[in-house]
Amino acid sequence: MGKTLFDKIWDSHVVQVIPDGPTQLYIDRLYAHEVTSPQAFDTLRDKGIKVFRPEQVVAMPDHNTPSDQQEVINDPIGRKQVETLARNCAEFGIRHFAMGTKDNGIIHVVGPEKGLSLPGMTIVCGDSHTSTHGAVGALAMGIGTSEVAEVLASQCILQSKPKTMRINIEGELQKGVVAKDIALYIMAKMTTSGATGYAVEYAGSTIRNLSMEGRLTLSNLSIEMGSRAGIIAPDETTFAYLKGREYAPKGAEWDKAVAFWRTLKSDDDAVFDKEITYRAEDIKPRITYGTNPGAGIAIDETVPVLDGMSDAEKAQLTVQLNYMQFKPGQKLEGTPVDYCFLGACTNGRIEDFRAFASVVKGRKKSPNIVAWLVPGSWLVRQQIIDEGIDKVLEEAGFELRLPSCSSCLAMNPDKVPAGKLAISTSNRNFVGRQGPGARTVLASPLVVAASAITGVITDPRKL
Repeated sequence: MGKTLFDKIWDSHVVQVIPDGPTQLYIDRLYAHEVTSPQAFDTLRDKGIKVFRPEQVVAMPDHNTPSDQQEVINDPIGRKQVETLARNCAEFGIRHFAMGTKDNGIIHVVGPEKGLSLPGMTIVCGDSHTSTHGAVGALAMGIGTSEVAEVLASQCILQSKPKTMRINIEGELQKGVVAKDIALYIMAKMTTSGATGYAVEYAGSTIRNLSMEGRLTLSNLSIEMGSRAGIIAPDETTFAYLKGREYAPKGAEWDKAVAFWRTLKSDDDAVFDKEITYRAEDIKPRITYGTNPGAGIAIDETVPVLDGMSDAEKAQLTVQLNYMQFKPGQKLEGTPVDYCFLGACTNGRIEDFRAFASVVKGRKKSPNIVAWLVPGSWLVRQQIIDEGIDKVLEEAGFELRLPSCSSCLAMNPDKVPAGKLAISTSNRNFVGRQGPGARTVLASPLVVAASAITGVITDPRKL
């Protein structure tokens, strides 16, 4: 029987299998940011252990960095976390991309764009959205703080091997439908626990036709349906994206690497523990109505009604709708919004800003909207300027901010006030995720752009 892509990468990184226990897995790349790493470094310090292979670790602050200015972090807790990361990197000899430097940005945006994330790698970070890096054909997983310490000390981690699932998307996407809509559609179909215990491979003609940025968005959201990892087989799109990147192989080493990367695909006779197929033509622009990413609908549909639900389902939906101030059966299209956010490790790449600009060009931002447009890295920000997108945004009444996780989560100044409704390209709409009491509707850059122009939730196909 053939092997899945996941099995090929997993098996090639096994150091040892513990009888009736987990697998010791070798890790090629550890990413560290300021939030989950301090305790891990303290563990090493307390035990007198050095970082085993510091050249395979890359660190940068992102969660706490402001997007309006980066001279100072006013929040004392955030400032301490960022300063602590810098000190730990200096002490342990780790590559550190400091706040405000050209190398900095959101760690899950910077890794692929610098060629630090490569096909066939095992990649971990103390952050749930590490699954993003699976888009290049890597096995990428979020881990806990104690596991970060494990990797720092040994370049290995103890993991139980997940089951495998393949999700096929076949066909051509409708106009106005992008990767974010695919992810929200899958989550609505499978629920936020539908892939728990699995590593998911995305395949099919639709996936093959996605850009690299689209694949990164899709892989980023794998964790939101419970998956341990999301992975896409590398192909010509992957190679074209990685070629010439700062840390990607060069010259003869590039040719050698690509020859190996071409072998990284599931064998024709590989058997997955579960396999699902969806049709691209069934997917429309999506929005969420609840407080988890799976609580979503097509933008022209209505919020579910309670009829036919179990008591537990009714109770769950009622709690979500009460928080969101929506009603069963309500059509959300046309609902006034207060804040619009473009960015995050989900949609903070150059393609996302191109898409946003394509909608707002020649139009004006609604005066009722507060808009935060935040690139995922300094490289993305420079691309925006080089392509003149910043001028398009400025003429439409928008301000281009500085790279940061920004309003994806309430750990920096970009907080949505209590009761206000934000439409966001980020990955989570949990209670209080964008600020205490804030309400969040998740959507694609196209939907967010259309809504920023009209001031209400808007189907971009109508502009």
